Amino acid sequence: MSDIANKRVFISGSRGMVGGNIVAYARKSGWQIFAPSRDELELQDTSAVARYLKETEIEAVIHCAARVGGIAANVAAPADFIIDNIKIDSSIISSARELEIEEFIYFASSCMYPRNTTQPMKEDQILTSTLEPTNEGYALSKIVGAKAVAAIAVQDGLNWRVLIPSNLYGPGDNFDKDTSHLVPSVIQKISSAISANQSSVEIWGNGEAKREFTYVGDVAEFVIENIHNLNLWPLMMNLGYGEDFSVNTYYKEIADALSFSGTFFHNLSKPVGMEQKLLDSSIAKENGWRPKTSLDSGIEKTIKWFQENISND
Repeated sequence: MSDIANKRVFISGSRGMVGGNIVAYARKSGWQIFAPSRDELELQDTSAVARYLKETEIEAVIHCAARVGGIAANVAAPADFIIDNIKIDSSIISSARELEIEEFIYFASSCMYPRNTTQPMKEDQILTSTLEPTNEGYALSKIVGAKAVAAIAVQDGLNWRVLIPSNLYGPGDNFDKDTSHLVPSVIQKISSAISANQSSVEIWGNGEAKREFTYVGDVAEFVIENIHNLNLWPLMMNLGYGEDFSVNTYYKEIADALSFSGTFFHNLSKPVGMEQKLLDSSIAKENGWRPKTSLDSGIEKTIKWFQENISND
């Protein structure tokens, strides 16, 4: 059992949604946190990362940093997603291994699962079939990172583990109209429609594809409260809300929360990605995972953060 609260912990991606929320929860718990910004540390620079981890005497790593984006971004720049993420992962993973850092959590992605596979998806289904073409570049990079972390855990006997979260949302999310995921994208679109007095909003595809979204605060809290049992976790572990909803449902829920009274139209020429991505999180539940935030509550909190931090920019 690791007393990680007394260790010096490096958290990558602290300006992103996942990393930022983990940093916030960790600081509330009194952890010694090292969370440099991109201006302070270029994560693709292996020498710089190795030097930083050594000079700050880092004892544990929570690796959240990645180049991420929605379907449009992934389709537009698959090579960038592969190359940038492999560089980031290689830099942090190799540096931490060289320093023999005992604890390491790697945030992977549900995109690693095959395009056509049984639902809900279990950890052993990774690499059993072909990937979803619309996010293949990102998925390949995350598979490489996850497999590297798992291999090091076995070969070197370290407490290195991989978390595979469902799609996440919440405060600190990316609301850029060109690169955001479903929930922030819909919040941004409907908010813009209200501001412009538009009577309708576009939905890509028929809206019947299902997605599982988990509130990021629940994930951050789980990591902080359970990381001391890292050695008891399996090498790879799913972390999801436990229920998925159609794209149409997300639009309706967000429209209701924003009091949007207009209509929606479906653009059937646009890509929709996988028809369903629902994780089997039964192993995580055996290890203390209990998501607390309902979809309604999570959307309300996310909209509140958006309105206070983004909508008036």
